[in-house]
Amino acid sequence: MSARILVVDDVPTNAKLLEARLTAEYFEVNIAFSGEEALKSVAGLEPDIILLDVMMPGMDGFEVCRRLKADSKTHHIPVIMVTALDQADDRVQGLEAGADDFLTKPVNDIALLARVKSLVRLKTVTDELRMRTAGGDEMTLPENAPWDNNISALPGNVLLVEDDPVAAQQIISALSPPHHVLVESHPVEAVMRAVENEIDLVIVSLSLDGYDGLRMCSQLRSLNHTRQMPIITIVEEGDYVRLARGLDLGVNDYIMRPLDENEMFARARTQLRRRRNAEKLRQELLKNIEHAVTDVLTGLHNRRYMETHMNALFESAVNNGRELSVLILDIDFFKSVNDTYGHDVGDKVLQVFARRASADIRGKDLLCRYGGEEFVVIMPDTDKATALQIAERMRARIADKPFNVGKDIPQLSITMSVGVGTIESPVDRPEDVLKRADKALYQAKRGGRNRVISDAA
Repeated sequence: MSARILVVDDVPTNAKLLEARLTAEYFEVNIAFSGEEALKSVAGLEPDIILLDVMMPGMDGFEVCRRLKADSKTHHIPVIMVTALDQADDRVQGLEAGADDFLTKPVNDIALLARVKSLVRLKTVTDELRMRTAGGDEMTLPENAPWDNNISALPGNVLLVEDDPVAAQQIISALSPPHHVLVESHPVEAVMRAVENEIDLVIVSLSLDGYDGLRMCSQLRSLNHTRQMPIITIVEEGDYVRLARGLDLGVNDYIMRPLDENEMFARARTQLRRRRNAEKLRQELLKNIEHAVTDVLTGLHNRRYMETHMNALFESAVNNGRELSVLILDIDFFKSVNDTYGHDVGDKVLQVFARRASADIRGKDLLCRYGGEEFVVIMPDTDKATALQIAERMRARIADKPFNVGKDIPQLSITMSVGVGTIESPVDRPEDVLKRADKALYQAKRGGRNRVISDAA
């Protein structure tokens, strides 16, 4: 696994030592010797992860981290704070500043490499979502805002897997309120609860009596419903081997015993925020995919979607000896509407037309905006006679009731012409059927408009 890492430390010896460790694992390493230099370097380097010393003259690591997390261009870059301080309050302060983890000098090699590899994997997934979602542009998401200075988070559902009642109560006290904590002492039942309930975060003790908690983590990562669910493990102090194995399995974070309640809350908050941010990215991705195949004005599918969908329906019809018909609908004299009332009124006419046309098609039919004032209806399992009947019903609905497009605009009498095409031969292609429907539409236009014509006419 290769990645670009920025090491920030005002002591050259410390920076070179980290550089040597990471370079040996084939990471690309760059060094900045002050907080100011680090902030200037980030834009050009675009690092995958930042190892940030806390105790630096001038601007300390906490302030550097806060600025990185407050900038929409850098807030997604994982930050590991590295310091000689070993107090829980210092870790909490780092997490409050937005840090993704906190390592104490002298840095343990196993913990360092495991954490770096884990966060690099996370960064890779996040970058892919961001690229697909925004085409490389920055998005306006809650994570773009500065991190709060107090330890708080929106409420979440937390599943705690712990068979020690005292330890479980300590974590409940740390997280609730505002979070709702479900406690499960049996790992098998815990996996079922994670699958069956809306869980935002799982916390797993690796000190379960008679059961390997890492096996449960592996199960959660193998199931579709829980694959993206954040996991925090509770590790015995100094158990870096199991910590590394857990991070390799996909565990998101860890906390070592003895537990500090503030650190527990801060780490849970970080994972919940990250989960919500990733979910927003996925929702934006789905929205962008929908926009790519949707006509924004009418809300119907667009020509791109129509062509892809028609190819699939056409192949199915030909392979199974089924009927398929296509209608091309064209609004009559639409140019005069735009010329007389303006394009904003023309847009409203298109919207009303789309709603009325949608009301007359069946659930299995596909209505798309083909372009301009033309629309296409793909009708699987439909012969020519049935297609003609449906088209005539649609034509009548459009013509019988004037279009109300605004209080300052008179009601408009709108009509449409329709061309009908069908599969006529096993060697037909989708473009053949569309061409027949288009030819029939042309005949309907020449014949006086406001009529339905089939390709056989």
